[in-house]
Amino acid sequence: MAKDLLRYDLMVQDALKGVVRKLLTEAAKNGLPGDHHFYVSFSTEHPGVRLSQRLRDKYPQEMTVVLQHQFWDLGVTEHAFEVGLSFSGVPERLLVPFDAITGFFDPSVQFGLKFEIRSEVPEGSEAAPAAKSGQPARGAGSEPAELQPKPAAVPARKSPVPKLAAKRKPADGQDGKATPALAAEKSEKPDDAGAPAAEVVSLDAFRKKS
Repeated sequence: MAKDLLRYDLMVQDALKGVVRKLLTEAAKNGLPGDHHFYVSFSTEHPGVRLSQRLRDKYPQEMTVVLQHQFWDLGVTEHAFEVGLSFSGVPERLLVPFDAITGFFDPSVQFGLKFEIRSEVPEGSEAAPAAKSGQPARGAGSEPAELQPKPAAVPARKSPVPKLAAKRKPADGQDGKATPALAAEKSEKPDDAGAPAAEVVSLDAFRKKS
């Protein structure tokens, strides 16, 4: 199979992000028509994303916001959108570049799009991270869907005892290793029981044809 030097997949992705940009622009000017409302997923690690440290700590990789009832001051530029939202009663201001978006979903008509995050490292390099993709959340409400981060292992404390003394055999019942403490956070997910599955447009099909 010939190598796609024109990168049709990236051109299609840019065109579909243009659809998201146009929808948000119309919502900023005229509001949301009818029952339409938007779920927008994005990578919080992407350069240019602006949000409070509180939200960044809670969603270290990806989060989903809901544009339905409780949002204000929606502004859209060529490269990003900015919006005010309430999270657990606390007002926040977010700025999201369109290149950071991983998913878009309109539950009212079951329309969804899925995007890949472009890597800054050249493709084929061992240091290139795997592309991330986000599944648009489903449900109702103005709060974002909870995306629970993976718990991090607590590193073992360094012993003040010299290295030679540390080679002694541990006492009975001790294995000499620290057990990581994992804090489980209760996930709050919208109830989507009975909702029909969304038809998501994937970009993988364009790559296979090239």
